[in-house]
Amino acid sequence: MLLRDADPRRGRGRAHGGSGPMRAGRVGHEGGDPVLPPAPSPPLRTVDTVELVRLRAHRPEAVAEAAARRPRRPLVGDNGRLMIIAADHPARGALAVGDRKFAMANRTDLLERLCLALSRPGVDGVLATADILDDLLLLGALDHKVVLGSMNRGGLQGASYELDDRFTGHRPQDIERLGFDAGKLLLRIDYDDPGSLNTLESTARAIDEMAERHLPVFVEPFLSRRTPGGGLVNDLSAEAVIKSIAIASGLGGSSAYTWLKVPVTDNPGDMARVMETSTLPAVLLGGDIGEDQESAYEKWRGALQLPTVQGLVVGRSLLYPADGDVTAAVDTAVGLL
Repeated sequence: MLLRDADPRRGRGRAHGGSGPMRAGRVGHEGGDPVLPPAPSPPLRTVDTVELVRLRAHRPEAVAEAAARRPRRPLVGDNGRLMIIAADHPARGALAVGDRKFAMANRTDLLERLCLALSRPGVDGVLATADILDDLLLLGALDHKVVLGSMNRGGLQGASYELDDRFTGHRPQDIERLGFDAGKLLLRIDYDDPGSLNTLESTARAIDEMAERHLPVFVEPFLSRRTPGGGLVNDLSAEAVIKSIAIASGLGGSSAYTWLKVPVTDNPGDMARVMETSTLPAVLLGGDIGEDQESAYEKWRGALQLPTVQGLVVGRSLLYPADGDVTAAVDTAVGLL
């Protein structure tokens, strides 16, 4: 057994930030919005890391076997909305959550958080790199879930070549071979960095290859710039997000299978005109929101009412919430849909 019930005598709180037993959280919001009753929390499950490593070492073909027998579902369910948990940050060396520099570095802890999040009602699936998705396949956590393979991870966080973001993750043929449901790529454009041109071209070709296979691809575009200290920041002004959406929407020889993954602008009131830039279906990204979880919920709530916005793809803020309560964070996000 790769997943097992936790021993209550050990007092584990790993899957919810080490803060003790998970609380069932509220869903919805005060002030007149519908409030759904929270689903009961599942028993805390722990990942048997020893068995997982043994299986990887002695039967590597088990990954392909698990992918082949995985029950699948449509990308978009009956409610027309998507709730995806993102966990592709570690492959860029991006392990921090808020002021916790290595919050995502413990793989067993991350897997337990992901399994908990994926077990919650209304969570449709996960976005991750091959190492994490292979673990989740072996754990049986991806049955009847939407699976997005993360494609370009070469632009390592803080590297001088960060904007030459090469496709070092899933290839279109990998996503097709494993029976995954879609791919995701990041497109950061700095007009002063020639590496962005390489990323633009490789992004267009990836969109073409995904469209040839009839596989959706989620494109996450930003206009970015270097700070005087050399760090990379994304411009979340309405004008910058409008321009990034316009550029991303026109890439490749077909947009039939292209989705957008977009941030909420600095001024959430600008989102209506921002999302008028394209008719491509879009999801909102979460990012690292720090301590102000309630403010993030409010920003997402308003943008989710727009006609092209189909759902949320959120990672760190739900897997590592400030109060440690993964269940409440996930259930609240689901309630926004």
